Amino acid sequence: MKPIRVMTIFGTRPEAIKMAPLVTELHRRSGIEAICCVTAQHRQMLDAVLEIFRIQPDYDLNIMQPRQTLSTITTKCLLGMEGVLEQARPDLVLVHGDTSTTFAGALAAFYQKIAVGHVEAGLRTYDKYSPFPEEMNRKLVGDIADLHFCPTAANRENLRKEGICEGVFITGNTVIDALKTTVAPDFRFTTQLLNQLDYTGRKVILVTCHRRENYGRPMEDIMAALAHLAGAHPEVELVYPVHLSPVVQECAHRHLDGIGNVHLIPPLDVEEMHNLMARCYLVMTDSGGLQEEAPALGKPVLVLRRETERPEAVEAGTVKVAGVAYDDIVALADGLLEDSDAYRAMAHAVNPYGDGFACRRIADAIEWKFGLRDTPPAEFQS
Repeated sequence: MKPIRVMTIFGTRPEAIKMAPLVTELHRRSGIEAICCVTAQHRQMLDAVLEIFRIQPDYDLNIMQPRQTLSTITTKCLLGMEGVLEQARPDLVLVHGDTSTTFAGALAAFYQKIAVGHVEAGLRTYDKYSPFPEEMNRKLVGDIADLHFCPTAANRENLRKEGICEGVFITGNTVIDALKTTVAPDFRFTTQLLNQLDYTGRKVILVTCHRRENYGRPMEDIMAALAHLAGAHPEVELVYPVHLSPVVQECAHRHLDGIGNVHLIPPLDVEEMHNLMARCYLVMTDSGGLQEEAPALGKPVLVLRRETERPEAVEAGTVKVAGVAYDDIVALADGLLEDSDAYRAMAHAVNPYGDGFACRRIADAIEWKFGLRDTPPAEFQS
């Protein structure tokens, strides 16, 4: 039997972090011919991940442009993928999560009647505008996909409620696999400040904030809360790798410039971010991926959003939804900085997202569906 041609498609840094270990796993399989296509929806940040995981894409659409919109990203991806898929003719296309690249890649494959596998399937908030546009992207991909690789049983239940019951596998999240490659006890940061921080004597808080739905008043309140926390807690070092978005840059610098224990630094590559997370005291974020990564490293997370599509970590006790209101953010952060028992309860909670073998389960599932294995993979049990 000839090898299965499997094409991975991704374009942003978060996608690349989670797809890179899967690309590596697919290349290990003799029954799979692995093909990699990137859209470069995020150019510099994507390239940094490719370099760390030593991935050389077979196709690169290089679509990124200044001040790109959701419409330009989606249309350029869709048009670019048309020619790529006609040339490569894969048996299966794998897309990840909920980005515009994800939606356009799945739609392009559907137009050519190519099977689609959705990695990180089944996440839902049930609010189509939050996160925006991610919630609709992943719902639409769910309707297109033939194979659904769910991180958790709750994700599978979300799909079942939508009538999607075939081709569903519980695999764990591939980001936990990625941590095995990136985190090292002797890691040296390229940003010298991060090498000089006192991670044992000080309380280092890692912050990220960039989501579109937080633009405006929510982001103003988040930044004001961070400024208050830095002033009220001199034992804190607040490290914020600021997203390149001009909206985020302007808001962050206006509120946080000139505060001695606040460090606004450029975005970090995946190795630096994971190793900073492994050393920090607390994570405050509106990111989705960090809600999965930080619990695997024993770090409490305060989510700077109104809701999360990752309720498993909230139920496990390692994540709390702080929201976007100034008073709520300050109250929860104060509690974790001042109450050691509350902190330990979150830091020692069980991570529900994976055991580091999600990519193996996904590759096994593909081989089983295409007749190269006799049995499906065992499900991940959190």
